[in-house]
Amino acid sequence: MTRNGRPAKLPMSTGKKIALAVVGVAVLGGIVYGSIRYSQQGIVTVQTGKVIRQDLVSQVTASGEIKPRNYVNIGANTMGPGRLTDILVREGDRVKQGQTLAKLETVQATADLYAQQAALRTAQSELIAAEATIRSWDENLRTVKAAVDRSKSDRERAALEFARTKQLYDEKLIAKQLFDQRKAEYDSSQASVAEAEARVLQIQAQQEQSVAQRESARRRIEQYQANLARASDVLQKHYSVSPIDGMVTNLPVRVGETVVPGIQNSPASLIMTIADMSLITAEVKVDETDIVNVKLQQVADITIDAIPNKTFKGKVLEMGNTALLRSSGLAASQSMISSQEAKDFKVVIALDNPPEEIRPGLSCTAKITTATRERSLSIPIQALTIRTAADLEVKKKGGASSSSTAQAAIKSDMPPAGGKDKKKEEIQGVFLIANKKALFRKVTTGITGASDIEVLDGLKEGEEIITGSYKVLRTIRPETTVKVDNKAPKKEEEK
Repeated sequence: MTRNGRPAKLPMSTGKKIALAVVGVAVLGGIVYGSIRYSQQGIVTVQTGKVIRQDLVSQVTASGEIKPRNYVNIGANTMGPGRLTDILVREGDRVKQGQTLAKLETVQATADLYAQQAALRTAQSELIAAEATIRSWDENLRTVKAAVDRSKSDRERAALEFARTKQLYDEKLIAKQLFDQRKAEYDSSQASVAEAEARVLQIQAQQEQSVAQRESARRRIEQYQANLARASDVLQKHYSVSPIDGMVTNLPVRVGETVVPGIQNSPASLIMTIADMSLITAEVKVDETDIVNVKLQQVADITIDAIPNKTFKGKVLEMGNTALLRSSGLAASQSMISSQEAKDFKVVIALDNPPEEIRPGLSCTAKITTATRERSLSIPIQALTIRTAADLEVKKKGGASSSSTAQAAIKSDMPPAGGKDKKKEEIQGVFLIANKKALFRKVTTGITGASDIEVLDGLKEGEEIITGSYKVLRTIRPETTVKVDNKAPKKEEEK
């Protein structure tokens, strides 16, 4: 106790002093942290990139399979079902044009051929006989005509003698007996001439008949020759012959099986498939959104699943004009109902130097180069974003619009806000960074590369644009304050 009766003050302990100091530091830290957080309100962390010049290559990727350019399905050509008696090749063999590949049973066809050959020989014999007869009649006709000439000569002589005899008889200088003799001789010569002329007519008629027989024999020969050609063709159809040089790529039948002609898409109608391996193609299906960029003679890189680590060059050889349904592979025009499913178009690419080990049916992937640009102004594809005119309006407190020079330039590229529809119009562009703020810039783009896209208008080389993150690009608005952080994002820890 003090002298005036009041208790004396005890000195503050060291522990209390430390506790008060810690509390003071904590309060001060909280004030500083709060002021920093308040000052950073509205700041968005972004990733950025530069507008640069580089070479761009636009490619269309499509999958398909390896196919020969030309291939022929060899089937049965006989009039009815036929049994295979011989198969002269094996799958994988190379064959030449005109080479016999297989043989069907030929008993009936061979018999028909022999019958037509025999009929033709008979007709040819008849023709020979008719021509011999005609020659014989020609000789007889010449003989008879000579006899006619002699008879006429004898008749003229007999006529002269008869005339002189008649004159002498009229003058009573000769006996009637001599007159009658000369008259008989004259009458006999006239009868001989008539007989010879009748014989000529008879031989000519027989000759005409022989000529008709010869013509008939010739027509029969032509008919039998046609029948023989038909029988020979029928017999040849029992032999399967390769129409091209190529390789046997499919041989689904065996000796003794019966094949049936004329039935499409029937296993029994196919004997084998011959593929022309001199021109190998990659037949791929290109998406309908990419087909408009594909042109003939464009170069392509083809990779084959069965031949890894190798890329083959090729050129677009053919483009289909009919859309194919992706689910069924049928032409969209053949579908009985309207379908909104995805469609593809067939594109055929010729390989420049196909390897020896390539086989039809191998799966492949083609990358078709549709366009190239050298030293083109480009940006990352992910930097592009879509905004409506309403989204790009910048409002400040009190309803006043931003008056910054940069934002005025942005607004000059925007369509005039002339109505509700105009405000809903979508605009393609990117967000620039100017004075730590995000500003929208409308851009016009060109070809698309693997990860970058060509810029035709709206940007300059070296400008800094926002490239991420995806969430930021979806939600960021003009005049937003940003902070650049281009560090690689940390991977989430595995749970």
